[in-house]
Amino acid sequence: MKSLNTLMFSLLALLSVPAFAQTTVEDAWVRATVPGQPSSGAFMRITSSEDAKLLEAKSPVARIVQIHQSKMENDVMSMQPVDFVPLPAGKPVAIEPEGYHVMLIDLVGQVKEGDEVPLTLVVENAKGVKESIEVKAQARALNSMADHSKMH
Repeated sequence: MKSLNTLMFSLLALLSVPAFAQTTVEDAWVRATVPGQPSSGAFMRITSSEDAKLLEAKSPVARIVQIHQSKMENDVMSMQPVDFVPLPAGKPVAIEPEGYHVMLIDLVGQVKEGDEVPLTLVVENAKGVKESIEVKAQARALNSMADHSKMH
């Protein structure tokens, strides 16, 4: 009887653990820079299993990391910081040069092709629970934007 009570207690404990959203990051990359270049961008695809939002990004390669959105208005491209990027449940969201992207500003050094750039993404679900996702983004050549666009 004791082992049955232990088993029941264990099952109840497992059932009471909250299920966390699964957020996946694919094809993370950073644009390589030339010596002295002050900034770069990070790009990827993010999919969350439930409605969530990308709130923040961090990286030790830059003193300032911001999430931006590029928009075309009246034939003029503009780029502005945003408070978050919506992540609808089950739908991949492209973080790419032409839309939402992560700006790495005031770089601490050159980002060379082949470097592995660490990023931390902070995602918040609809209940306000935050998770940090560690990502290793491969630095790609300056002309990789054209190669990347073929992947979509």
